[in-house]
Parts: sequence; structure tokens; C-alpha cells
Amino acid sequence: MARVMIVDDAEFMRMAIRNTLFKHGHEVVAEVADGDEAIQKYLELKPDLVLMDIMVPDNMPDSMNWKKLLDMILAIDQDAKMAMFSSLGQQVLITESMKIGAMGFVVKPFDSDGMMDILRKIAEPN
Repeated sequence: MARVMIVDDAEFMRMAIRNTLFKHGHEVVAEVADGDEAIQKYLELKPDLVLMDIMVPDNMPDSMNWKKLLDMILAIDQDAKMAMFSSLGQQVLITESMKIGAMGFVVKPFDSDGMMDILRKIAEPN
């Protein structure tokens, strides 16, 4: 099963995702709330899969938004497997994230079976 890092500023969302992943036999190796910590943990842990909220906090001038985070993870590891979480109505951001390199997306609030189907498709070796 996959070793997963969750990037979301909402603790309740990280908990819901973590519980779903555990239930399906995946290991959550890190849960982070911002892009800077995500880069540190990615370098340290090299997870199989990154699940990231498309609205990563960007409230400081030098803070890392989701676009920069996607770019940086792909610069570190061009084979990184990432899926984005987004709310309904964020189709433009979803399309943009896929162009940058995300491999899939899950719409919040998520259905656990639907999320697991998407993750299986991303995590399976080609």
C-alpha cells in the first residue's frame, strides 16, 4: 500500500483523509498544513503519493502557494505522484493544477470510495 503525505490547512480535513486512508490500508507518513513544511517533509520522507488541498495557505509574502508547491515538488522529483483536493466551483484551478503536473483531483466534500478509486489509479505502477 502507498505511503502518503497529506497537505491541508484544515485539521478536520486531514483527519478525515487520514482515517479513510488507514481504513484502506495506506500509511500516512506526514500531515502538514503549509507548503514550506510540505517541502521539508517530502525531502525527508519521499512519500509515494501527495494529497494536497488546492488552497494551501498563502498568507505571507514569502509563503508558498499551491502552484509553487507543485512546481517545487516536481523539481525535486519529476516522478512525484500528486492529487489535488478542491471544492466545487474551482474547475479553473483544477485544470491549472493538472497542467502543472498533478495526476488527479478529488472534489470536497469527498466520497471515500471515489477518493480511493482516484488514488488507486495514480498510485498503481504504469
